[in-house]
Amino acid sequence: PVFSQTRPQPLITYADPFVGTENGGNIVPGAQVPFGFVHVSPDTVNPNTAGYNPYENILGFSQTHVSGTGGASKYGNFLTTPLVGNLRVNNLGSPKSDETAAPGYYTVRLTRPNVKAELTATRLVAMHRYTYPASKLSQVLIDVSSVVQPETGKDAIKNPRPVDCWVRVIAPNRIEGSGNFIGGWNQSPYTIHFSAEFDRPFSAYGTWRDNRIEGSTVAAANEGRVGAYATFDTMSNQTVQMKIGVSFISPKKARANLLQEIPKWDFDVVRRQAEAAWESVLGQIKIEGGTDEQRRVFYTALFHSHYMPHDLTGENVWWNSNEPHYEEFYAIWDTFRTHFPLLTLIQPERHRDMLRSLVDTYVHTGWMPDSRIAGANGMTQGGSNGDVVVADALAKGVKGIDYRKAYEALVKNAEVDSPRPLYEGREGSEYRRLGYVSMNYPRSTSRTVEYAYDDFCIAQVAQALGHTADSRKYLERSKNWMNVWSDETRSARPRYADGRWLAPFAAAHFYPDKDYSYWDAPFYEGSGYIYGTYVPHDAQGLINKLGGDDPFIAWLDAFFSNPPTRDPAFNQGLYNHNNEPDFLAAFLYIHAGRPDRTQERVRRILASEYATGRGGLPGNDDSGAMSSWYVWGALGLYPNAGQPYYYICSPLFQRSTINIDGGHIFTIEASETSETNLYIQSVTLNGRALDRAWLKHEEISSGGRLVLRMGATPSAWARDNRPPSMSSPERRDKK
Repeated sequence: PVFSQTRPQPLITYADPFVGTENGGNIVPGAQVPFGFVHVSPDTVNPNTAGYNPYENILGFSQTHVSGTGGASKYGNFLTTPLVGNLRVNNLGSPKSDETAAPGYYTVRLTRPNVKAELTATRLVAMHRYTYPASKLSQVLIDVSSVVQPETGKDAIKNPRPVDCWVRVIAPNRIEGSGNFIGGWNQSPYTIHFSAEFDRPFSAYGTWRDNRIEGSTVAAANEGRVGAYATFDTMSNQTVQMKIGVSFISPKKARANLLQEIPKWDFDVVRRQAEAAWESVLGQIKIEGGTDEQRRVFYTALFHSHYMPHDLTGENVWWNSNEPHYEEFYAIWDTFRTHFPLLTLIQPERHRDMLRSLVDTYVHTGWMPDSRIAGANGMTQGGSNGDVVVADALAKGVKGIDYRKAYEALVKNAEVDSPRPLYEGREGSEYRRLGYVSMNYPRSTSRTVEYAYDDFCIAQVAQALGHTADSRKYLERSKNWMNVWSDETRSARPRYADGRWLAPFAAAHFYPDKDYSYWDAPFYEGSGYIYGTYVPHDAQGLINKLGGDDPFIAWLDAFFSNPPTRDPAFNQGLYNHNNEPDFLAAFLYIHAGRPDRTQERVRRILASEYATGRGGLPGNDDSGAMSSWYVWGALGLYPNAGQPYYYICSPLFQRSTINIDGGHIFTIEASETSETNLYIQSVTLNGRALDRAWLKHEEISSGGRLVLRMGATPSAWARDNRPPSMSSPERRDKK
């Protein structure tokens, strides 16, 4: 076939940093390099957790952010605001115009001071370029105490806040300081430092505290606001450039980062280097065909998949180690499903280093976290899902990880009651005794089904490491999902410690509700129906529970009967794509011999839930989890995380080329694919007929050519050769 859509334009031109800045996506639109800690971006009045509200005035540009997160904010450090005229430290907001962004670059005109601001970044350093009008009072204000504070009213207690901060002006052109902060997602304290340098000397300078402008060169504050200012005498359209390095170690280390990463004063060179870094990671997957919108949504999603976690290697102030160090696993509950498996294929060295960092965190803190940010563990929504990440890496042959040490962490998760189960480990003694978590504990039923799959993953690691007795034990425990399966409601259902079911109970009822908060409900952000679909290791067992293929298909059809709609309030009927627990649901049809239904559902989700434009995500991007789902679905593949196989669905593109570690290339060709030709008729893999709707990891990782013949009507392709399942094949319900 002839593919006409090859195009020489850079891939970064397809990626739009503003996608997901509305509709609860909480995307940071500013400048960053892949996995860089510095993500310099505008902060606004009435911000979301990313610091940004596209409809509000801009306060300035802070150097650090988390992107795509719900729950609570973090960072927003060292807000820098260009001003013109008499100095002020309050009422900083400015309307804007000419706001544009691309990977590694952001620019906007602040219309109140009439200053054009441009931002770019390296891993630990932000570079600002401000173009001023003619004025003897062109100012730059630095707020050392700034943090993103999206919550109001009674929820304001969740906001990050400064504890104590200080700043020092070092004439003729430098400012440095530090801040201690507390609150946000994990409420834990952290200290961060900066060193800023300007490309011209100050004509005046000083410090400020709360509402007072002071003439001194040093200032400090406990809990209040504090910062510094620099004044410049500018001609019309004259630029002032600033480099600002950050560090968790010291201002001296922040200065060293600045000198190492941006030694010169060429903003455009730094921008081009950032663009080249993004072009490289986006180039791991080349697509041909599809619509222009689909290509833009795809590369934007791939772009989002490289925001977090942040590479803080060399910045580990929390313990002494030579291991790679990453922070902002926010949270593995989201990312283990789609994001980590994507990095396994296209960023294997990064992925390896992230796992090494997680293992190192266990070695030095005693637990492998499910969530971690700014040097402390965040809140654990469900299971100990680092178990899945380790199992996935081992099953797919990721090298360079101390799996025996990782296995220690997994066994501790499973066997030792955590003194702080909200932050690490499990609330597990009752689960081990009863085979489920009872209503005595929060998030009881969603924890049970997640613990069951975590135990399956531990069993796989145990088997690979030769611990056969352990493997049998955890494999048996992985059946515990059945202990909260109710034949009456045909769903997962909460139970009391004495065995009674919660009644009355409706499978479709979504939690939280008026009686239960997010953290106290029996299901975390979901329903019994949603969590009933979460049996990644035993779909055949679920089919058996429902009475066979046909009743199971009818049950799934009912689940998808309400059209998915983008709604950040988590209230969209049964299937809820703006959250992760039912990410796998559309692919379960394949286990019941109906891959055509999977093809329909995935295409519908891709079309209805994702788009270009600022509202183009269905909800929180969740550190790239939501975007990674799109990448997989558009390619026509989907991982069952923790296991070495991928489902095959309906590709959007005529050809996709995936560059895999070691020089291997895997291509997916579907020359007839279109909006109507969404059904797979037949498939070949490396020229041989393939009659199954799933691929083994080694069939992709070793390179190859998958060719799909597409058509407008469902076919009988791959109805009999089912994917792996604990209850298959010996207990398969034959049609």
